[in-house]
Amino acid sequence: MKKQKIFIFLLAIFALLYSGTFVLIDAFSPSEEIVVTASQSENKQIQQKLKDLGYYYGNIDGILGSQSVTAIKNFQRDYGLTVDGIVGPNTLKALGLSSTASYTSQDLYLLAKCVHAEARGEPYVGQVAVAAVILNRVDSPEFPNTISGVIYQPWAFTAVHDGQINLEPNESAYSAAKDALNGWDPTYGCLYYYNPETATSEWIWTRTTVVTIGKHVFAI
Repeated sequence: MKKQKIFIFLLAIFALLYSGTFVLIDAFSPSEEIVVTASQSENKQIQQKLKDLGYYYGNIDGILGSQSVTAIKNFQRDYGLTVDGIVGPNTLKALGLSSTASYTSQDLYLLAKCVHAEARGEPYVGQVAVAAVILNRVDSPEFPNTISGVIYQPWAFTAVHDGQINLEPNESAYSAAKDALNGWDPTYGCLYYYNPETATSEWIWTRTTVVTIGKHVFAI
């Protein structure tokens, strides 16, 4: 009887695997590769196209904020695309546009991890700002040209050094990373940030302050 029960159990597992009902789901596995425009001018093209099609009614400012994301989602829904508010390759193609820069889902995941590790106690705009600094470094010739290269550059981020980078990002961190990838930069191009209450580097104090968000000072 015991052997029969084991056989039935194994048979049931096999049936589930064969039918595709039993699946392992990654922590984050979007269907589209994340595409980020190389400049505000490309973001403006997206907004203008959405406006021409009757989906967007805001300003053509090159910042894909909440109003733009809503327009993108409505467009995606009508065109049978993945409704995620992200201008991925399929969405760009449907819009009749192309982009010169792209990031994968793993880039988004790593960016969200760094945001969570570095700024999970900060206001939401401060989380977006941290993500924006990372992306600004990617675009700068002074730093590595990939998200992973920037984040794992030796001694670049405290959260990498102390292991907090290994924490799983929450929904807020993902949203902040997406907003930064979509062009929102509350730092206005900053390459550095620090907490003046805990910063020990004398050099960081020599950088020109642009804006203070939460506990972080953002500088160039």
